Amino acid sequence: MTGKPPITMSSWTLGSHCTFEQRCVAASAAGYQGIGLRAENYVDALNEGLTDDDLLVLLQRYHLRCTEVEYIVQWCEEPRTYLQKYKEQICFHMCQLFQVNRINTGLLETYPIDYVAQKLRELCQRTGQLIIALEPVPYSGIPDLATAWQILQQAGCPNTGLLLDVWHWARAKHPVDSLTTAQAKRVVAIQLDDVNQRAYAPTVLRAESMHDRLAPGDGAAVSSKFIRMLKLAGVQPQVIGVEVVSDRALAKGINWTANDTYRKTKQVLADTWPEMLSVV
Repeated sequence: MTGKPPITMSSWTLGSHCTFEQRCVAASAAGYQGIGLRAENYVDALNEGLTDDDLLVLLQRYHLRCTEVEYIVQWCEEPRTYLQKYKEQICFHMCQLFQVNRINTGLLETYPIDYVAQKLRELCQRTGQLIIALEPVPYSGIPDLATAWQILQQAGCPNTGLLLDVWHWARAKHPVDSLTTAQAKRVVAIQLDDVNQRAYAPTVLRAESMHDRLAPGDGAAVSSKFIRMLKLAGVQPQVIGVEVVSDRALAKGINWTANDTYRKTKQVLADTWPEMLSVV
């Protein structure tokens, strides 16, 4: 591993129907330095009969790290269900096990800003030293950067940051030069992918997000403009995630998907932010 942010295959890129070792094999063979895991992936691995020690051995065998842990949701509900409380605790445990310092977090439900900020403070208190990486998602209760930034400002927690994703950025219709220097300092991780030339209808936008994202540089090629914006604003991501959620790609197999997404990510970075590849 190097001091540069690891290029990480985010959990959704290979879907939910491969084993833990298959995920590692595909990511490692493609060239990725890290993999992301959702709480569900971890539980699936335990149901395979693997132990925590087994997971660490497999990561080491394939020269990988787990560099993303996700995804805490429904943290504004009152009362929270035991399922959500347990999922949150699983994420905390995964961070400790894999030595990850942040959890990717979103919120589908819509609540008043003041209420969300208070609930974010409570979540941050529960996490201790872990960073909550808040992700704006256009079809969610945090639909854009402005809303996420307002929540972070009102919450006032030092252990919060921003997770920015190309697809969400484009579909929220953000200009590709609108990230401020102050906001850039709070970006702890980025996720790369790309978008179709034409968006799905607003009523089914989530379906596009969960089934029809493109690899970086494909389609509308927003990823290149997005990366240049991050670089100009001074973003220093801890992780460069690749979150290409695509039924069409997975129909060609997980190995094809891993190879295609890594190759195209590396090319886009070489064209836009070569410093991130100088020691890869």
